[in-house]
Amino acid sequence: MDEATAEGAASPWRNYFLILLDRIPVPTAVCDAYGEVLIANPAMAAEWGAAPGQLRGRNLLGLFRPRSQAQVDRLIDALRLGRRSRYPVGVSWRAGANGGERQGELTVDPVGDPSEDLPVLLALLRVHEDTPPAPTPGREAASPVETRILALAAAGATTASIGGHLGLTVDGVNYHLTRLSRRWRVQGRTALVAKAYVLGVLAQGVWPPAAAEALSTESPEG
Repeated sequence: MDEATAEGAASPWRNYFLILLDRIPVPTAVCDAYGEVLIANPAMAAEWGAAPGQLRGRNLLGLFRPRSQAQVDRLIDALRLGRRSRYPVGVSWRAGANGGERQGELTVDPVGDPSEDLPVLLALLRVHEDTPPAPTPGREAASPVETRILALAAAGATTASIGGHLGLTVDGVNYHLTRLSRRWRVQGRTALVAKAYVLGVLAQGVWPPAAAEALSTESPEG
């Protein structure tokens, strides 16, 4: 099998993996051997009130604070020696821009051929049950990512187009729309957009649609 054929055969499986990753409710990220985030699912990004694409390029040690350096050293030694196992790291982090302190366990699993010097890291986050829940927008609010989705939807953008603008997959966009639907207790994109205007999430009387908060913080001209 030549290189082009192999790449074509791998592409569908990569797409299936991305779709599955978006649907997993467990906060999950795929990183390189140095901890730099390559892919994050919506559940992981939601811990920071961000879109998955906004975590790309960030480092796990910049997102989480390990509670034990010994656990981090054990993982580093394992990577250096080419070991493949699961390594738990107790971590804490601050959820969202104004969120509270949260604690949990990050399970890091080096994956790939044992002969490879630099494996890919699969990181799954388990939030401790006694940790206060991550702050989520109230029924009459929306996160920055949700607001951008609503503004694009109000302008008539398709789900795929919205994803392209925000660095989300189609399933990622639907994930946020579903969360909004449950929070606002409405069904369908049209109802969500209408509710956004009623609640003041989107600004009245402007085109293209924009977040009301963004307009209110703009400084006046002159």
